[in-house]
Amino acid sequence: MNYKSDIEIAQACTMEPITRIAQKAGIDDRYLEQYGKYKAKINYSLLSENDAPDGKLILVTAINPTPAGEGKTTTIGLADALQRAGKKVVAALREPSLGPIFGVKGGAAGGGYSQVVPMEDINLHFTGDFHAISTANNLLAALIDNHIYQGNKLNIDPRRITWRRCMDMNDRQLRSVVDGLGGKSNGTPREDGYDITAASEIMAVLCLADDIDDLKARLSRLVVGYTYGKASEQKPVTAGDLHAEGAMCALLKDALKPNLVQTLEHTPAIVHGGPFANIAHGCNSVTATRMALKLGDYCVTEAGFGADLGAEKFLDIKCRMAGLTPNAVVVVASVRALKHSGGVSLGELDQENLEALERGLPNLLKHVSNIRDVFHLPCVVAVNAFPSDTGAELQLLQQKCRELGVNAVISEVWAKGGEGGAALAREVIRLCEEDNSGFTVTVRNLKVSAGAGFIVALIGEIMTMPGLPKCPAAENIDIDRSGRISGLF
Repeated sequence: MNYKSDIEIAQACTMEPITRIAQKAGIDDRYLEQYGKYKAKINYSLLSENDAPDGKLILVTAINPTPAGEGKTTTIGLADALQRAGKKVVAALREPSLGPIFGVKGGAAGGGYSQVVPMEDINLHFTGDFHAISTANNLLAALIDNHIYQGNKLNIDPRRITWRRCMDMNDRQLRSVVDGLGGKSNGTPREDGYDITAASEIMAVLCLADDIDDLKARLSRLVVGYTYGKASEQKPVTAGDLHAEGAMCALLKDALKPNLVQTLEHTPAIVHGGPFANIAHGCNSVTATRMALKLGDYCVTEAGFGADLGAEKFLDIKCRMAGLTPNAVVVVASVRALKHSGGVSLGELDQENLEALERGLPNLLKHVSNIRDVFHLPCVVAVNAFPSDTGAELQLLQQKCRELGVNAVISEVWAKGGEGGAALAREVIRLCEEDNSGFTVTVRNLKVSAGAGFIVALIGEIMTMPGLPKCPAAENIDIDRSGRISGLF
């Protein structure tokens, strides 16, 4: 079998001009701001000037991530499958972060024959949104230290500054630094550090903001540190106190506009924002989702990490703030990942092992139960198919799901694109057209995200600045003299 990598499949695709994709989605030319021939931004005024009824909202989530695991592929494949079924569909996805792309994970634009394109652009600089967020974040950091240097009228305690600088790269060396060295003219020496851009609160704020005015208000509420004094006397200092929100908003004015691209099967896809699910709410922007709902009969979107993290944050944070309710939820799993959860090593996942699958199934079944019994939402399990899956393993998985009153449908979207998601699309349509957590964790720290409007609970070994692995994916990425990129997943 002649195996093609994701980037080879994407580069072989003949893309349609983005203007044609916009027409397909019903986006008038006056709302379109083109970034070359195959990508564009959509002016957010489209929402205020569009009174069409909302389509159906489909959330795609998954079991807890494993090395054998899942990604955006099912979301994209389902969107293509729904389009093949005659539905007007718009996918709504997060933007990839450069850190994981050059680290362990590789590309984040889907995989196989279920991808969004232009894959290289989306995975690399795209339309500059992450750059704008990094710059706004670091402008605020610079204003904090400059305020202290210029006399510190706000009485900020340098030891209690909570705002960190950021960059969109995995760099463990920058997690904790000491800056301001070199004499009085270079600032006040203090302990500092960097987060990855996807962990910046500005990313979360951008993805939750309704418009420019709401973005500016949220930015002004960002807590950057505390004043001198006893614990009872310390007061929070905000970006608004530093009069930083206007300049930050100016840097973010274009980043606030969602990005339009297409799938390999030319389904419109809005790709916008990328907050990490373990730090923020792990979803694309509210604006992008609302646009997709206005433009399509179906909006297919995704939430990062497992359903107990990504889906619950999607439902508890994003849906509450935006007034959204999914019409159906897809929980993605695979026999291989469940066997891995049941104790099988990566090298032995190709062998039938019903006992390990039985041990791993509670992972999936608990997620399904939470969606159905806690959030009371219609649910279907999408089983990502692998050639090594045996009939007995698939039968066991489907049987256990049926016992909970949920169908488990085989998905082959990685290998076959939308065609491989036909059965899944039929089940999602059926769910949409019908009438329709008991464990203890230790929280090691809480961080107030006042601008975004939630509290971040740091648990276990969660990090806000990842590190690169021993063999980073960046070592395999290259570009030739013609501009053709290789090795990008």
